[in-house]
Amino acid sequence: MTAPVSRDLGRALCIITGASKGFGRTLAIQVYSLLKPNSVLLLVARSRDKLNELRADLASSETDRAGLAIRCVVADLREKEGIEETVRAARETPSADIEHLLLINNAASLGDVSRLATSFTDPREVDSYFSLNVSSALSLTAGLLGAFPQRPGLRRCVVNVSSLCALQPFPSWVLYCTGKAARNMMFQVLAKEEPDLRVLSYAPGPLDTEMQVQARSTTRDPELRKTLSALHAEGKLLTCGESVAKLVKLLLEDGYQSGAHIDFYDL
Repeated sequence: MTAPVSRDLGRALCIITGASKGFGRTLAIQVYSLLKPNSVLLLVARSRDKLNELRADLASSETDRAGLAIRCVVADLREKEGIEETVRAARETPSADIEHLLLINNAASLGDVSRLATSFTDPREVDSYFSLNVSSALSLTAGLLGAFPQRPGLRRCVVNVSSLCALQPFPSWVLYCTGKAARNMMFQVLAKEEPDLRVLSYAPGPLDTEMQVQARSTTRDPELRKTLSALHAEGKLLTCGESVAKLVKLLLEDGYQSGAHIDFYDL
């Protein structure tokens, strides 16, 4: 018999990185409406002003959300201090007070797509990209899982916001594709190591965001740039709301295989 689909995310501590704009901002808004009273929504980004704007929007969007705390962490996740500050802020919520730990690793950058792979001769430049797009996701996930170990009555879930680029090579996107592929494998390993943990890599599809503007404006490969421009010109880009709705549906139904990579178009 199929288990009933949950209508909410429970009394949760939900951490969203890259929450100040685009997909992360839209995700924060939708998740907020699905948290039970006494939950905590922890929003992480580098922009203090945009985080404060989001917190104000959330606080004014409902009149019956008493007991739901919104906390903001201004942090650069490329740095150890940013990881530690985020974990420290999460620890302010005692584990016994929550029934669901939900971490959504959304923070990411496109990288320099105006160049081909053979131009990246400086390892410091490459390391700087991977510190945000790979290392931070692993270190933050490890830190939070350590802060909230498995116990009876606690459901733990980690989401990796992924991309088709984790599975397919896009010319002139060597940093982005490599980073997404590394994260995909990282979370597959985590799912194998932690059988009590729910792990999902979700590819949100081609979104109408600032990153897509950057991609269609600066991509070096002419065919890929033409394809990206056509998606925009023909109105085939997805809104963040459309894509977030499918991710939320996956989380509520909770029927995916842990470690799976699921694309917007798979659903």
